[in-house]
Amino acid sequence: MNTVLLQAAGGAGYGQLIMMVGLVVVFYFFMIRPQMKKQKDHKKYIEQLGVNSKVVTTAGIHGRIVEVSDTTFLVDVGSGVKIRFDKSAIALDASKAANNTEKSAS
Repeated sequence: MNTVLLQAAGGAGYGQLIMMVGLVVVFYFFMIRPQMKKQKDHKKYIEQLGVNSKVVTTAGIHGRIVEVSDTTFLVDVGSGVKIRFDKSAIALDASKAANNTEKSAS
């Protein structure tokens, strides 16, 4: 009788293992993979930005790029005020929207 209980318990362990592997696969495809794609798109967009591109920072500051260096942008925010931002501080979606609005208005 004890061997039957031990065999049943051992079979349940495989079921739990399969469920854990399934859970990891679901997390990968629904959470990790989309985040990696978004980071890749952000990096590609930042590399395409140049002088006179309109940008919006993650803090909500709007301006135009006046100088590009390896890791930073110098952004004119109006009235001759220029602020240096790290490239990672540029908001992807908001900057794309700002540039598309500008192009459609032209």
